[in-house]
Amino acid sequence: MGLTAGVLAIDAGNSKTDVAVVAHDGTVLATARGEGFRPPAVGLATAMGVLAATVTRALTAAGVPAVAHVSACLANADLPAEEQGLTAALTACGWGRTVEVRNDTFAILRAGVTEPRGVAVVCGAGINCVGMRPDGRTARFPALGRISGDWGGGWALAEEALWHAARADDGRGAPTELADALPAHFGLPGMPALIEALHLGTVSPARRHELAPVLFATAAQGDGVARAIVDRQAQEIVTMAVVALTRLDLLDEETPVLLGGGVLAARHTLLNDRIHTLLTERAPKAVPRVVTASPVLGAGLLGLDHVSARRSALARLRAHYEG
Repeated sequence: MGLTAGVLAIDAGNSKTDVAVVAHDGTVLATARGEGFRPPAVGLATAMGVLAATVTRALTAAGVPAVAHVSACLANADLPAEEQGLTAALTACGWGRTVEVRNDTFAILRAGVTEPRGVAVVCGAGINCVGMRPDGRTARFPALGRISGDWGGGWALAEEALWHAARADDGRGAPTELADALPAHFGLPGMPALIEALHLGTVSPARRHELAPVLFATAAQGDGVARAIVDRQAQEIVTMAVVALTRLDLLDEETPVLLGGGVLAARHTLLNDRIHTLLTERAPKAVPRVVTASPVLGAGLLGLDHVSARRSALARLRAHYEG
């Protein structure tokens, strides 16, 4: 008797999408990778078409037309209204009898814990934080940028570094090595040349994120301005984590705090050490650790949670991605 497909796990970020078809016993029947999921940029219909192509490849490879449950962790599912709209769109595709849509940050959280309990802060291009308890309670933030009170992530770090470097170069701000390091990264002679290149598009705006590692390298060398920016990022990460822990009544319990996303997965010593110090002061029971497991693992585990799979199934799925 062949294995039956229990869960279609989807982790769809802005840059790429990973899909896994998972049997009820946790066996991975098929996987597929496709383009990113960006409804705000390309429209929902186009984004769903791209997602459908990836899902169809996975279902075809698994030899099944549909599954019992679709567990979709999607970028840009930031508000309840967006989750409802995306749930309706995925339900209409007929991929599973039931569908649950969550923000993609939940995938990173679930990938890093053995039970659905803890808090995750993701610091990639932007910043986000979610928390969950086994009883279904969650804590989250809109994570829509400055209009929802957010600051941080690779883009914000790069912009902050540019702001301070420009002011240092023309005399409005404190001296910083960033004024030399940032233009040097692009092979330019100084900040005026970098400002012009970014303004005119000679250096693509999309390359600004490359300046975040330059910021961390400059901070590691002792530059005061760069270190202050890194410290602000640590403060933001810890503040989000502590608020989520408080909302879930977990502040006084030993609780994992997962750190994910490109900025945190890079394990910059200055940033991570400062995060640990601040968490020790503000949430001494928190147990921080960096998560590098594939987020689609988290989407799959959430799906197996939903269908009340056995612990052995959860362990088998985790072993596939971590073993």
